[in-house]
Parts: sequence; structure tokens; C-alpha cells
Amino acid sequence: MIDLHSHTTASDGQHSPEELLALAASAGVTVLAVTDHDTVAGLSAAKAAAAHHGVELVAGIELSAFVLGKEAHILGHFLRPEDPGISQFADTLRTEREQRMKQMVEKMRKLGFPVRMEEVYTLAGSAHLGRPHLARVLVEKGWCVDTKEAFDRFLGSGRPAWVDRYRLDGADAIQLIRTAGGTATLAHPGTSKMNRGEIATLAKAGLAGLEVLHSDHNPSMREKYVALAQEFALVTTAGSDFHGEKVAPGRHLGTASMPPALFQQLRARASA
Repeated sequence: MIDLHSHTTASDGQHSPEELLALAASAGVTVLAVTDHDTVAGLSAAKAAAAHHGVELVAGIELSAFVLGKEAHILGHFLRPEDPGISQFADTLRTEREQRMKQMVEKMRKLGFPVRMEEVYTLAGSAHLGRPHLARVLVEKGWCVDTKEAFDRFLGSGRPAWVDRYRLDGADAIQLIRTAGGTATLAHPGTSKMNRGEIATLAKAGLAGLEVLHSDHNPSMREKYVALAQEFALVTTAGSDFHGEKVAPGRHLGTASMPPALFQQLRARASA
């Protein structure tokens, strides 16, 4: 099985890189991309764990970007983690994410929920901070039943504790990935509600793949995006978007897989 979308504790995943690769191997995954949000910090440990478990690791990242004013998540695959552009961008985003989290925590306090940054730091450890960390704190303190409720009530776009993020242009995200030797794939276009015009814009900027087979895509979504992938000569990819049950219940490693021939097509598009 080939799963090109997963997360570790380097960003908002529940499991360490070592734990993730052990879970992937036990699930029968033979190729796994670790694609943490805006960071490559977990890839070194993931590489060692992948070798131990006999899993092929694809070095990746997931960049939060914007195309025509809409948020889009761009997956990078086959990139060089040591690339200075990626490293510098990750450092910038680490600072930005921390400042954003402080603002969200302050909004929660004003809403009458006395959460503290120290609690978020304790849960997140050394990870790049993200909304799922705050959501998990809200669940642990009994203020929300699960992380979905935390997002629906407080942390989702336009909700009371929402704070807008750094706006990286989609074309710039693709260029960052390509400069680091990788291929750029649009993640979960169905759940992100990406339309033809937005995909056309990204394709013109150098997009290589479209994550058609995603855990949250229903058959009609898949059919729609297969057609758009064919129209714009994009490789159809697959990813479970696994974070762990505490973060994203219902997503399981290996539940979205792609044929080896398509995987090789995507690899062939990686920048030299």
C-alpha cells in the first residue's frame, strides 16, 4: 500500500515518527510519505524508523497556502529536507504559529475558558503549534466532547477564537517545493472545496498531483477530481491524512492507496 499523507508529533499528529512508522508497517503500508504541517523536523527520525521497519519513506511536507483567496494545502513529496529555502520557511512559520496560538488562547480566555499557553506547550512538546493542539487541550479540560466540536464551536474559520494565518501564495508554495527537488500535490481538494479555476491556477504554477483518493472523499468527489486531474495532466494520488485517533478519528493508515505505476509517475516529476 502507498500512502502519501501522514502527520507526526513534529506538527499536529498524535504519534512520534517512530510510532507512526511502526503503525504503518503493521497496517501493511509499504510506502509512506510523512507530510507534517510547515516543517520537516520529523523526517530524520522517520527515515531511521522506516529503514528499521522496511517501509519506503517519502520525504514530505504540507504547506498551508492560498489560491485566488481560498485556503489550499499543498503537499510536497520527494523533497530534500536540508534545502535552505524549506528550512528557513519552516523557521519563519514556527514563530508565526506560536504568535497565532497566543492570540487564540487569549480569545478563549476572553470567552470564559481559562486555558493557558503552558498547557498547549505541554501537550505539543517540540512540535510546530497548530489548532489541533489547542483543540485537544479543550477536550482534555472537558470543555468540548472531541476535537471536531472544538473546531465547530471555537477554532474553525470565522468562529470566536479563530485567528487568520500567514498567507503564502499557492504559486510560491509550489516553487518552494520544486526548488527543494520535490513535486507539489493539492491535498484533499474535495474537503477544501477546490474548483476548476483554482486547480487550473495551481496547475499553471507547476502543480504535479491531485490527492483524489483521500480518507474524507466520497465517491462523487473522487469522480469529479479524477476528471479534473485528467484535464490538467495531474497525477492522481492517495493519502489517508493520518493524524491519530485523538486528533482525527476515523482516518486510518493505508485506507487510501494508489497504484505503483502512478507513484512512479509522480516520482518522475520531481525536480532535478
